[in-house]
Amino acid sequence: MPKEALAQLVQNASRLLRGAQILGIPVVVSEQYRRGLGGTIPELASLIPAGSSNLEKLEFSAWAAPALAAAIAETGRSQIIVIGMETHNCVYQTVRDLAHVGYKVHIPHDAVCSRYPENARVGLVLAERAGGVVTSTETVLFDWLHRAGSAEFKAISALVR
Repeated sequence: MPKEALAQLVQNASRLLRGAQILGIPVVVSEQYRRGLGGTIPELASLIPAGSSNLEKLEFSAWAAPALAAAIAETGRSQIIVIGMETHNCVYQTVRDLAHVGYKVHIPHDAVCSRYPENARVGLVLAERAGGVVTSTETVLFDWLHRAGSAEFKAISALVR
């Protein structure tokens, strides 16, 4: 991945993982073909909340992998935030499939990337056309909160400063 795009993804994925932990939001992690591509970036792996699912997949869409689809369904959530690498492949196909089965899917543009910027742009356009909502990390974090004036608000505000 390009150095700047990867740095932005790591920074914003870190914020989202910390926010999820603060607010008790379930996290499901998919890793594409660990043997060939490796696992989750160590800076992010260390932030995955305890009890989260972390499953390997060979399918490009996380929803197409039966164990991941089950883990997503078990969260009981109707809204899903999709972040990760190769926006035009894994992110797009996951968004498309989740939207197709009725999930409301949000994609923070600043927490996804592709090897080539044009592919990332195309992936976001395709994801939006498939029913996803392109958003930003900060928008997601404050949408999770709903209101100010709590200890959680202070903790989330500190993440985006």
